[in-house]
Amino acid sequence: MKEVLKFQDVELVYQAETGEVKALHNINFTVEDGELVSIVGPSGCGKTTILSLIAGLIKPTKGSILLNGTAMTGDATGVGYMLQRDSLLDWRTIRSNTQLGLEFCGKRGDDYLENVDKLLKTYGMWDFKDKYPRELSGGMRQRVALIRTLSIKPDILLLDEAFSALDYQTRLLVADDVYNILRQEGKSAVMVTHDIAEGISMADRVIVLSKRPGTVSQDIPLKFAKTATPLERRSLPEFQEYFNHIWKEFDAHV
Repeated sequence: MKEVLKFQDVELVYQAETGEVKALHNINFTVEDGELVSIVGPSGCGKTTILSLIAGLIKPTKGSILLNGTAMTGDATGVGYMLQRDSLLDWRTIRSNTQLGLEFCGKRGDDYLENVDKLLKTYGMWDFKDKYPRELSGGMRQRVALIRTLSIKPDILLLDEAFSALDYQTRLLVADDVYNILRQEGKSAVMVTHDIAEGISMADRVIVLSKRPGTVSQDIPLKFAKTATPLERRSLPEFQEYFNHIWKEFDAHV
């Protein structure tokens, strides 16, 4: 299978008031085409920092990051970033909000605009295209945010606690929704979450980071039935086995 993302011996050191701080040490992992990888670990271990490195917001002190086999040296144009909040603009319609990423990236061709409309139709938002964010539920707003992220046709998606602003019941339903969309679109994704259960329910693999400086403590492949949705996974016996295993590893670094 094609390798979309590769971290090779990545380290990050930043300057704080008290001196240099090593945030990440010797990070090595890959993400294959169509694979969803979740990253968990104790607070301050560098989970979101890894997403910032993939997005090109910061550069590693050492090592290299390859996107589709090419070393990343500047802005990551093939990366879509979905944040904790949907950040929809209240004064723009839903259709206009989904086109915002295209405007930022300068992608205004007809093929991109047609793709946005196709996504709106495919994922049940076309009838709401002329509505405004305040008229939608939290789950629908997250779906719009995902369509906006997919509109630029990224090679890989980054999900940074993307469901944390939702209530628990909505969070479970939206996780199913996002999972199905990513599978249908065949997109690779890296998801950061503080919720171990959420990470297990959505991913093909879970990467466990140690406490700072963060390093890959374990890289665990998950063997669920391909047809099982995140919500269905939670009721399977192997789900609890994975949870207990990761929790022990997680707890050892807290």
